[in-house]
Amino acid sequence: MPSTKEIEEALGHVLVPGIGRSLTQLNMIRDIEVTSDKLKVTLASTAIDSANQDSVRASARDVLEKLHEIKEVDIEFVEAKPQELNQIGHVLAIMSGKGGVGKSLVAGLLAVGLNRKGYEVGVLDADITGPSIPKMFGITTRPSGNDTGILTVQARSGIEIMSINLFLPHEDDAVIWRGPLIGKAIQQFWQDVVWGKLDYLLVDLPPGTADVPLTVMQSLPVSGVIIAFTPQDLAAMVVRKAVNMAQKMDIPILGMVENMSYLVLPETGKKLEIFGRSKGEEMSKAAGAPLLGQIPIDPEIARLCDQGDIERYDSDVVNGLAQALIQTMPSRQGE
Repeated sequence: MPSTKEIEEALGHVLVPGIGRSLTQLNMIRDIEVTSDKLKVTLASTAIDSANQDSVRASARDVLEKLHEIKEVDIEFVEAKPQELNQIGHVLAIMSGKGGVGKSLVAGLLAVGLNRKGYEVGVLDADITGPSIPKMFGITTRPSGNDTGILTVQARSGIEIMSINLFLPHEDDAVIWRGPLIGKAIQQFWQDVVWGKLDYLLVDLPPGTADVPLTVMQSLPVSGVIIAFTPQDLAAMVVRKAVNMAQKMDIPILGMVENMSYLVLPETGKKLEIFGRSKGEEMSKAAGAPLLGQIPIDPEIARLCDQGDIERYDSDVVNGLAQALIQTMPSRQGE
């Protein structure tokens, strides 16, 4: 008879309509029973309507009936809350003391780098009034689901994305909400979205230290924060505010990322510090956290982000950021 592992591997080939992730990836396998030559599998119905349940049932039965010594397959669905399905290794908040420092770019590049290293990655766009993650990844698809849960939208490389912009009639529509409504939306993105099994969930926070960062740090099991900044004196000053907030919330600062650190002159390869001398080491020391990387001013980054192709950016910067982050969390290495 097939083992539980073999059955789960078979179900790993069954994709859930509307997202392109498997039953195994979404952690929708609730129970497996093998009796003689009969197999009964119980799946979560969360965020899957009746028509798609029929499709999943048929696909699951098809792959399971091919297993050795299985003559009868029974597929049942049960209700489950999204929180019962979600297994997330690390929730990382990407924050900055002020706007315009490229915080969302840092979140996007980290997601791409971790994904390239084989990790299951999701991005929760918590910048409700200024969402930019969908634009960077070229996503316009509306999330699917029902009153039992919401499915994420998958980027080309498999990164899971959730953003308020995906629910708006037009991507440039303004979200004019007060703090309590914004906080409620963040909580729903955590509680009502089926993230499934992820190694990393990156939360792209709005700039500053106000309502949303506070809501995220109080409501989500944040493993640590990554702070983005630029070399200017003003940016360095407000970095300390973000550092102070994280410390007061007793959340570890995993690392610092300096954006717009320098420009490489194509003629000579010389690095030109347009915004002044790098403050990477200074900010790293002030935060008591490592400098994960320095992102240059690169027209190619801007071009690809504008085109929704951030996943195509090929640079040592991407791999370096991801590798440096992984090294700050040795308990997760080797997964």
